[in-house]
Formats: sequence, C-alpha cells, structure tokens
Amino acid sequence: MKFIYTLTILLFSITLFSQTTLSGKVVDEKGNPIAGANIFIEGTYDGTSSNETGDFTFATTTTGNQTLVVSFLVYETTKMEIDVSNFKNKIIKLRDNVNALDAVIITAGNLEAGDKARVSVLKPLDIVTTAGSAGNIIAALQTLPGTQNVGEDGRLFVRGGEANETQTFVDGIRVAQPYGASAQNLPTRGRFSPFLFNGISFSTGGYSAEYGEALSSVLLLNTQDEPDQNKTEISLMTVGLGVGNTQKWKKSSLSVNTAYINLAPYQVAIKQNVDWNSPYQSLSGETVYRYNFNNGILKLYAAFDSSKFDINQENINSEQKIRVDLNNTNFYFNSSYKGGFGNNWQITSGLSYGYSKNKIKLDSDAVANDENAAHLKLKLTQRFSERVKLSFGADYFITKFNEDFKENLGATNTNGYNSNIGAVYTEADVFFSKKFAAKAGLRASYNDLLNETAISPRVSLAYKMAKNSQFSLAFGDFSQTPNVDYIKYSKFHQFESEKASHYILNYQYNKNGKTFRAEAYYKDYSNLVKYDTPSIQYNSVFNNNGSGYAKGLDLFWRDGKSIKNLEYWVSYSYIDTERDYKNFSAQVTPNFVADHSLSIVTKYWINDWKSQIGFTNTYSSGRPYNNPNETKFMNGKTKSYNSLSFNWAYLLTSQKILYFSVSNILGSQNVYGYEYAKNPNTAGVYNRAAITPTADRFFFLGFFWTISNDKKENQLKNL
Repeated sequence: MKFIYTLTILLFSITLFSQTTLSGKVVDEKGNPIAGANIFIEGTYDGTSSNETGDFTFATTTTGNQTLVVSFLVYETTKMEIDVSNFKNKIIKLRDNVNALDAVIITAGNLEAGDKARVSVLKPLDIVTTAGSAGNIIAALQTLPGTQNVGEDGRLFVRGGEANETQTFVDGIRVAQPYGASAQNLPTRGRFSPFLFNGISFSTGGYSAEYGEALSSVLLLNTQDEPDQNKTEISLMTVGLGVGNTQKWKKSSLSVNTAYINLAPYQVAIKQNVDWNSPYQSLSGETVYRYNFNNGILKLYAAFDSSKFDINQENINSEQKIRVDLNNTNFYFNSSYKGGFGNNWQITSGLSYGYSKNKIKLDSDAVANDENAAHLKLKLTQRFSERVKLSFGADYFITKFNEDFKENLGATNTNGYNSNIGAVYTEADVFFSKKFAAKAGLRASYNDLLNETAISPRVSLAYKMAKNSQFSLAFGDFSQTPNVDYIKYSKFHQFESEKASHYILNYQYNKNGKTFRAEAYYKDYSNLVKYDTPSIQYNSVFNNNGSGYAKGLDLFWRDGKSIKNLEYWVSYSYIDTERDYKNFSAQVTPNFVADHSLSIVTKYWINDWKSQIGFTNTYSSGRPYNNPNETKFMNGKTKSYNSLSFNWAYLLTSQKILYFSVSNILGSQNVYGYEYAKNPNTAGVYNRAAITPTADRFFFLGFFWTISNDKKENQLKNL
C-alpha cells in the first residue's frame, strides 16, 4: 500500500508539473471586454470561459503548436495557431458576426416582401389581402412608393420609366411575357397566381449585376420551396371558378391549379362604360413540381392560358366604333436548380421558355404576331468567409418575334426580329464589419441584333448608424434593347440600346413591427428612341437621340404593432421627370406620370365577427396631356385621381371563407387623360374624348373552400 501511495503521488506530481497555464483577455473590436466567451484547445477538454472583465486562465497538458478556439454568440468564432508554452496575457479580439439579425443589409432601391426577408415591407399575405388589388400582384405593388398608378394600362411603371423598362423574373429566370394580352386603354393583369410565391423582391433601381435588359426595375418572384401539407382548394366567384390540388411526398411535391374566368354574367348585372360584343374569357392552368436533393432543390414550373374578348371602342377620329377582336395564347416554362457543392460553393442554374401568340382583328384589318423567348442562366457563388462572397455567372437571351399585318384584307406586311444577347457578370459582397457592407459588380453583354457591347458597373454601400437604423447608397449603369414597337422594324433601321444611370440614397428604420423608409434618387436617361411620324410605322425615321431624367423622393411607413389587430402602411412618392423621346417636340413630363402619389392601406381583424376588413385609398395628382388647341406641347393636366376600395373576408368555418370586395366605393369620376382628334373641326378646334375606367366600380364576391390534412388551412392568404 505504501508503494501504491508513493507511485500515485509521483504520477500526480509529474502530471501537475507537466501542465502549462494559458492566460489572456477576450475583447471586441473596440477593446471592450467580452464576458462568457468560450476558450478551449481544439480536440481536447482543456478550456474555460472569460469572466466579467474578459480575462481567462486555464491549464493544459498539450504541448507544442495547437489550435485555440474562441467563440461567443454574436461574434465570429476565431481559430488561431498558438505555441502552448508561450501563450500568456494575450489579447484576443473577436469580430462582430455579420450574419447576425442586427447586422447591416444593403437596402438602397430594394423593397423586400416575404417571411424570409430580413426587413420585409410586405408579407405574402399582403399581396392578395390588399383592398383593390383583386389578387393581382402588380396592383398590390402599386401601393408601394416609386410606382405610378396607370389605370388604363395595368402594368408596372417605376420612377418615371415605362412598363417595358421593368423585367420580371421567377426564381431568377426571366419571364418574357409577364402580363396578359389587352387592347388600348383596357388594363391588363399579371399572369401569375400570388399564392405560388413566398417571397418578392421589388427593386426600384440600382439592382444587382446579375440582372440586365431593364432600364428602371426588376421584379423577382420566388416560388415556395416546399408546401406544408396535402390540400385541395376550390374557388367559386362572380367572375369564374378555380380548383387546385397539392400533393406532398418525402422529398418532392406537386401543385396543380386551373381557373376559368368569364366576365359575361358579371357585366350583365353591372353596367360597363364600354361596348362588349364578347366580354373577357380565359382558361388557364399552372403546375409546379419540386424535388429536394440532399444539397439542393429542383423546381419545374409551367403555365398555360388562353384568353379572348371582342369589344367596340370609341374613336375620336371616327364616327363609327372600332371593333377589336383579340385571341391570345400563352405558354411559359421555367426550370431552376439551386444547391451547394464542394467547399462553400453554391450553384444556381436554370432555363425558361415563353411563347405568346396574338390574333387581332381591327375592323377590316388583321394583325397576327408571335414571340418565342428563352433564357439560359448559370451562376456560381463562393463564400470565402463570413465576410466575403464572390458571385459570377452568365446569361443568354434568345428572342424571335414575327408580326403579320393585313390592311383592308389586302397584301400582308411582315416585320420582326431575331435577337441573341449574351452576358457575363461578377459581383462581390464584402462585410467590413457588422455596421458596414459593400456590393460591387460588373456586367458585360453583347447584342448581336444591335451589334453592340455594353459594360455596366454597379456599386452599393450600406452603413448601420444605430441598432435599428441605417443608410444605403447605390449607383449603377443599365441598358436595354428598344421595345418591340420599334425593334420589329430593325430590318429597315439600325437601333442602339437605350441607357440609364441610377443614383440612390436610402435611409431605413426597423423596430418592433414598425418600418420607415426614405429614399431619394436621380436617373439619367440617354439613347432613347425618337421618331418623326404621328405614330410608329415602318417608314418612320428613327434615331437614338432621346434623353431625359427622373428625380424624386419616396417615403414608406408600416406599423403592425401600435394598435391591436390593426396593420397599416402609408406610402408617398414625389417625382420630377422629363423626357425628350418618341415624337416629342420638347423635353416634357410624359403623360403617365403624376408628380405626387399617396397610398394608405389598412387591415383590421375583428375577432367577434371572424372577419378581416380592409381599406385602400389611392391618390395621385393630375397627369399631363397634350392639347393641340394650345401652342405649348403637353401643357394640359387632368384632375387628381382618387379611389377608395374595401374588402371583407368572413370565416364561415376554419376552412370556408366568404369574400367580398369593391373598388372605388365612392364612385369617383376619374379621368386618366384625353385623346384628341387628328384634325380640327369646322371651327378650327380639335375635339377630344376622355380616357376613363371601364367601369365606375368593380364588385367581387367569392366562396373559397380548402380541404387539407390538418383541417385548419384556408385560402385567406389567396384573397
């Protein structure tokens, strides 16, 4: 026993004297002590935690060079190679974790919508529960700052730009024909069902080098990665009916939806301001298939719709109404894959194909056109660290457009174009700290139709000045092929890309369900297309000598916490813009621009009524128009526009909803503009006709029934 005791003491002494003591202090980048940090030798149990002054000390039996690991919640984990025998009273600085929730994000020119957004101005539910939107993504976005409400068109006009200056992408892949077919002064709608998307990024300027061929804006729609359960949805509406089904398996899911719309019964009951021979009808369907691999997700999306209408339209230059008979067929396919591989690599790839065919009869004239458009994309991203990420990739756009015009049943004139655009881009995201970040990119593209190369730099900066507020800056050059109305005559004329430069300053505050944004911007346009005839035609003399500018201020405030069950937002836009383009005789404000725009959106849940009610009021100042009875060009201005809309969703049961909405409930007599006769009357005066909405109000009533596994899911988010 004495021998064993002696041996134990000896071994303990050897162990004690063979240990080495390490010591130091853990601080942040400003030198402030960090209490509670974990410090240990990698691969051992030797370690400790820092005390309230940041100091630490511990012993280890390891020798030589080892890896010391220091970690704490909101800081980046640090690994450092040390010499155990010489590590005493060392200072260890931990850097802020740039992925923390309170870290800076670049927000200039970008409005996020979705549950995954770090700062969301809209939720997916908002897109379809906003009064007056009628389930239209575009109508809901028109309640955000930076947009113009052009009611006779229905498409997205952003910061002085025309609708064709905004491109739409689904899962990063371009949609060539994002809107339904329409006729002059009849508003169109977006083609996509809102409930397919769980996130939306609406960039009003200064957007990433990843996207091109858009002078003003990009709208990024992200489809759901995975549905929550199996379900069937049935919709019975005053304008038609719809049915959808979703099936979910272990690694995959399939959603199928179809809808039939026929406005004939509705327009019999509700008086219209237009003369229909056959009101709007459409049959549509869409499907999305998702498959989850171990390191990525594949999505296949396809949509088809066929629509038609026949209308007699008033024309100031004709005693007889002009008959417009339109048939449209559209197909869109989108496939995308996003996943990770190797050491911190990520790949995003995909392709899309869009086909649209129109057959239009204009009295005795006939127009037939079709467009085939494809987009191929590959993007690779390497994350070198938590602070540095590099992306690079390539795009290829293919467009083939053909149009046949037969006048008075005579000879057929054919116009069209084939365009191939190849582009490469690279972009770096750098987080210098949790408070300061930058994004810098460069895009280079070649257009074989224009025989032109474009180089477009893009830069964004963001600085977090306080816990809940920050500033952002953005600059970018952008180019775009002239729109189809011009470029279809490219066999007669040589065009150049239209160009714009964006400068943006943004301030954002976000705290406890409240968001405030203020953004000032300036856009400089060049190379805009001009022509010398009253209307666009094949023998017009075109040039790219047009120019213009747009500058303004956008304000947004959203509050969902101050009043129980009430959520509201207010958006205001001021814009000063002028252009010398088309056949303008001077640089003036275009007729689709209102200097001031204001939207107020409210949603209130009444628990006792099992109801959500909402109001949306949209106001805009008068829009300019050209009065040929006056000597100054574009000297007229319409009266202000105002529309108050209301909706009510009532839960009959947890899965059955009765929904009612009405737009412009006050019956405001809004005027979008005026059309003037080409020639004066006998008194030397040019007669005019007002451009007004197709109806003073729009009423909607629907019954929505969901059948799901949990017996709780409903379609409130789709209304």
